[in-house]
Amino acid sequence: MEFQFSKRSEAIEEGIFTVLNHKRAELLARGREVYNFSVGTPDFKPQPHIMEALMEAAKDTENYKYALADKPELLEAVKSFYHSRFGVEVETDEIMSLYGSQEGMAHVAMALCDEGDVVLAPNPGYPVFAVGPELCGAKIVTYPLYAENNFLPVFEDIPEKTAQAAKFMVVSYPANPVCSVADDGFYERLIAFAKKYEIIILHDNAYSDIVYHGKEGKSFLSYPGAKDVGIEFYSLSKSYNMTGMRISFALGNKSVITQFKKVRSQIDYGIFLPIQIAAIAALKGPQDAVKEQCRKYEERNKALCGGLRKIGWNVPDSQGTMFVWAPIPEKYKSCEQFALDLMEETGVIVVPGTAFGDLGEGYVRMALVHDIPVIEKVVNIIKESHIL
Repeated sequence: MEFQFSKRSEAIEEGIFTVLNHKRAELLARGREVYNFSVGTPDFKPQPHIMEALMEAAKDTENYKYALADKPELLEAVKSFYHSRFGVEVETDEIMSLYGSQEGMAHVAMALCDEGDVVLAPNPGYPVFAVGPELCGAKIVTYPLYAENNFLPVFEDIPEKTAQAAKFMVVSYPANPVCSVADDGFYERLIAFAKKYEIIILHDNAYSDIVYHGKEGKSFLSYPGAKDVGIEFYSLSKSYNMTGMRISFALGNKSVITQFKKVRSQIDYGIFLPIQIAAIAALKGPQDAVKEQCRKYEERNKALCGGLRKIGWNVPDSQGTMFVWAPIPEKYKSCEQFALDLMEETGVIVVPGTAFGDLGEGYVRMALVHDIPVIEKVVNIIKESHIL
């Protein structure tokens, strides 16, 4: 029997991480040693008080029922955290939990746009920024990010008709995959742009706790007028190493949050209560480990980028995130070919930049998920392979 699937699903290509994983399995089957720098899964551990809160809550059989809603204690914890961490005042009815920011980005378009509506998404950008709206039938128009502009959009270059037609715009800084950090002036221009054209802003703030060079990660909502034009996604995955627990939050404009909650009420019965309790422990507990972890990521960033520069691969230090955005060696014209050759010659797995849009050509992304001795070993392996 031959099935006919939706055109939308047929248009989705197999994720690059799946392709890389197949190649990884092939190398391992051949007895090769593999160094995986592709997926951004932290190798750091959750803090003990977070795990203890989860385990204690899991002992209570009452916590295995449908949550149905966010615990009031969780909403208060988020409210208090945003005030202490970012200086942002947010009310509990302006907050909702999500099964991770990726899930939120995939579903939010259901609440915001209709078939054919224009959505602005970054290129290069994280794939779900475009895939989520596409699955809702939206028309994706990408705005380019170039190195010469510190990978920030130039609002004046967005055509007037496109801006007038846009329903919402996805923005993410510190930015995955391009590893840049936006300054205050950028957010001021972003909010002015959104107000001028009545565009809803969705700001993904997954990496605000991983910012380098002595800078402090900020919140989009900390800028005047931000709550008038949009919402922000804040994740516990990278800051607290809770990736598998799948919990993050959407915060900001009350009308957007209310509508989003209504949509999700049809597809969700609430986050598992022990995970909500673990999130409360993370947000209300000591934050020293978050800052120490950022310091360790920065050390890895310097070890990898500085080490590669020493052997002739000109890779700039990241400004933030747990990634490195590396221009490919000059002798290569294709980032995908370079990634495949690098994997075959050295066992080092990186992500071709084209996985994040066609303007990712000429780059590969590497995740800072190995400690410094492994990074130094990998730099030496790359050197001895003569691939550069």
